Amino acid sequence: MYHEGDNMMGVKRTNRSAVLSILHQQGGLSRKRLAESIRLTPAAITKIVGELLEERLLLEGHTLTGGGAGRKEVLLQLNPRAYCALGLFINLRQAMISAVWLDGTVIFSQELELESGVPANKLTERLAAKLTELIALHSIPRQQILGLGVAIRGITSEDGMRVKNSFGVFEDENYPLAQRLSKLTGFQVVMANNVRALFAAQMFMAREKDLTSQFFLRCEYGIGASLSIQDKIWCGSSQQCAEIGHIPVVRRGGKPCSCGKCGCLETIASPSAILEDALAALSPETTPILWAVSLKKGREKLALEDVLEAARNSDAGAAAIVDRAVEALSSALKAVIYILDPGKIVLYGRMFENSYYLARLLSDLGEGVDAGHTVPVEKSQYNQLLEDKAAGLLMVEHFFANGGMK
Repeated sequence: MYHEGDNMMGVKRTNRSAVLSILHQQGGLSRKRLAESIRLTPAAITKIVGELLEERLLLEGHTLTGGGAGRKEVLLQLNPRAYCALGLFINLRQAMISAVWLDGTVIFSQELELESGVPANKLTERLAAKLTELIALHSIPRQQILGLGVAIRGITSEDGMRVKNSFGVFEDENYPLAQRLSKLTGFQVVMANNVRALFAAQMFMAREKDLTSQFFLRCEYGIGASLSIQDKIWCGSSQQCAEIGHIPVVRRGGKPCSCGKCGCLETIASPSAILEDALAALSPETTPILWAVSLKKGREKLALEDVLEAARNSDAGAAAIVDRAVEALSSALKAVIYILDPGKIVLYGRMFENSYYLARLLSDLGEGVDAGHTVPVEKSQYNQLLEDKAAGLLMVEHFFANGGMK
């Protein structure tokens, strides 16, 4: 254990951060309520608020009623248009390039298809050039931009500067993506794993408090997860906390996984695995309903939704594949419930928009779990709506944590 002191600038930054964070969470407070909430003296709050008003980070709103005799209380609110943040959300085959205001409102977002096998430097140059083009297109003044948030699949370094392993996005390992983007764009860069960035955006937008912990599960191409403890995302000693998708569930003969192992949960329960298994089993005898669909639209055009619809309509082969995936994912989540005892499990991804699949998963999660370990499991209220916010909000939260100092 080590202890680190703080100087006056550090105290100032901490107090300003507390003011910005609680105003974001509450939506607006008076100076009096603000002082009570973060346990600072009225004089200290007056000084901090004065600075933030001068910097246009805060705005004064209407006069509050019911305060009794004496000075009227005035509502203080964040000024969401004071600054904006840029974002790069990088998946395996596409990137989302965006910009957001301080409240998460999207200014612009555009998807960019990514080619496989492109050298990391060349791909990074392409992303930086497109970002610069969009800034100019939307006439965003450079002095209004806080910096660039990057959310990327894979494992990032503890300092958030390097991508240790992007599992296919870059051929290079330990690639200094943040440093490279900063050099190309001239902006400060903060970076995190894409699932953690989505979870951070979920918590930022939901503004939830009083939850000891949450477990965030994302199912898109593969399976990713993130864990929060006391409202802070826990990354683990090697930045690989909550890698639920890469738990080995098949000891022998399992399918190869993108991580390099075989038999991971992701190879059975992910959307891509379900579709892959259904295509492998496709035949008029094993999957008759799905087979009929394939004759109409073509095997190569079959999608996950077709498999789930066939299972819903009593296609025994398709249902068996879906059930196997559900049972594997449910077993992993039950382990999470018993080991971590989270306050809530949040589900994120297109699979959870399918009522048949979601009902099957929730039903299976209820089996074999005693009343003492009943944990709320719910689909995110922002399901599939955070990809164009998450990366930019990494920079917004960095700005808030730094006391609103660029």
